[in-house]
Amino acid sequence: MKIHRDTGCGTLGAADAGREVALGGWVDSARDHGGLLFVDLRDRTGVVQLVFDPGKDQELFRTAEGWRSESAVGVRGAVRRRLPGNENPRLQTGEVEVVPSAVETYSVARPLPYDIAHGEAVDEALRLRYRYLDLRRPRMQENLRLRHRLFAAIRDFYTAEGFVEVDTPFLTKSTPEGSREYLVPNRQESGTFFALAQSPQIYKQLLMIGGLERYFQIARCFRDEDLRADRQPEFTQLDVEMSFVEEEDVMAQTERMLIGAVQAATGIELPHPFPRITHADAMLKYGADKPDLRLPLEIVDLSAAFARTGFEAFARTLAAGGVVRGLRVPGGAVLSRRELDGLVEEARRRGAQGMAWLAAEAAGSFRSPIAKFLSEGEIQALAQQTGVAGGDLVLLVADQPAVAAAVLGWARLWAGERFQLTEAAAWRPCWITDWPMFEWDEDENRWHATQHPFTMPREEDLPLLEREPARVRAMKYDLVLNGYEIGGGSIRIASSEVQDRVLKAMGVEGVDRFGFFLEALQYGTPPHGGIALGLDRIVMLLAGAPSIRDIIAFPKAARAADLMTGAPAAVTPAQLRELHLRVT
Repeated sequence: MKIHRDTGCGTLGAADAGREVALGGWVDSARDHGGLLFVDLRDRTGVVQLVFDPGKDQELFRTAEGWRSESAVGVRGAVRRRLPGNENPRLQTGEVEVVPSAVETYSVARPLPYDIAHGEAVDEALRLRYRYLDLRRPRMQENLRLRHRLFAAIRDFYTAEGFVEVDTPFLTKSTPEGSREYLVPNRQESGTFFALAQSPQIYKQLLMIGGLERYFQIARCFRDEDLRADRQPEFTQLDVEMSFVEEEDVMAQTERMLIGAVQAATGIELPHPFPRITHADAMLKYGADKPDLRLPLEIVDLSAAFARTGFEAFARTLAAGGVVRGLRVPGGAVLSRRELDGLVEEARRRGAQGMAWLAAEAAGSFRSPIAKFLSEGEIQALAQQTGVAGGDLVLLVADQPAVAAAVLGWARLWAGERFQLTEAAAWRPCWITDWPMFEWDEDENRWHATQHPFTMPREEDLPLLEREPARVRAMKYDLVLNGYEIGGGSIRIASSEVQDRVLKAMGVEGVDRFGFFLEALQYGTPPHGGIALGLDRIVMLLAGAPSIRDIIAFPKAARAADLMTGAPAAVTPAQLRELHLRVT
């Protein structure tokens, strides 16, 4: 390498005029204007314009003329101010240009599979196939720099708070933690398997038993789940655990960390303190356990208003233990009958028996297929409780509470998008607390923990563990930002007896699956709790990226495939024999 870079392309300005600099980067674009050749040279700091004049040096001109886009080159030359009127205010270096006196071609790029400059318009599968080219886009590089700044700020915060960063194993024992695991065959002992850790959950609790007291880790985790825009099979989470703490200690500290780290990484100031919403209230008012508070719409329970209704559909649902809930959609009365019928069909597709609607006319009357079945008192109560005004629409669902919540929760988000009701560029974090300890799994015919089986039930609910598990509340808290769950944590079980009871309530034989952990709990376990935050999801939100794949250097595509390397792929028969495996 004859030309050794000493200056970043994007760092040059008017104050550098007259300087001799050595640059290195990629050919971003080239333009031939009346005999002069203008080349934009790009590196990680930005872009600067090079000017080649064949009248001054034909050899240099011919070399630059042969450069292909994205070739890696070096340049030595003088910085000069651009002529008045030729400045480019869109460029950080727009006041200057470089006149090369020497160039070096490090590597010539072959014809590109797509135009990198317009990569966002290219099919994502093609971009992932050539991810190393996609990473050259300034937007992608800024996303990764944002990720780095956030991680650095998090590490600084916890180090200052007296935490110790500890690595925990990737290869661990298979345990029922709620998601499907990746299994790794063990060559040393035929028929046995490791599992890739879904999280460091058990290990961080063992660190508390081990007396570390304050632990954190930016951990890699693995789950064999179906992918979507905010989910990957391997992901990065902030893992935190503390001894001798209560819920409020963990939540308050996490809040301080997130506020400080986000501001350090982006300059964004999160509003605080974060609101606290119980799980029951979140499901009632927003129809979701991860509510988007940027949308100022709330679901209302109208069951009392229709307690004595003569409308058979509502009366039948209420008699069966169901509910009637409504959602006001500001300005929604403009929807056509065809659009309203489409909403009803979508509600049915999502599991509801149907959906009723009432469009408020300017005079205070309602246009609706069910208005004639409702009494004046019921309509007045509905109008008062929902706050409906002329031009608004009320959507009603009569069904079991979970179904009504899910359908109206979807309708709430749909209305926010359809009528542009969501606050743009706003940040609305909140805590969701007082979760139910268990949820029923119809397929497996047993109870599952809503987070994981190591969460402590509320002490007053312990007597309900065996006889009424549905009523047991957990000492669990989730952190939500703009409709995305970005973290979840809990106070942990510190008693082997309580841990065994919880596992039995789930139909899990604790000794077989967690014998080592149940034993560890018997050696002086301190009260402890913690939280895990999904860092990929947080960076996605802060970057304004449409998908989590845009903030991970080498993500997986659909079906957990790496389109660049071709993984997963078949292995040789010899490898399978060594592992005592056979593909059938």
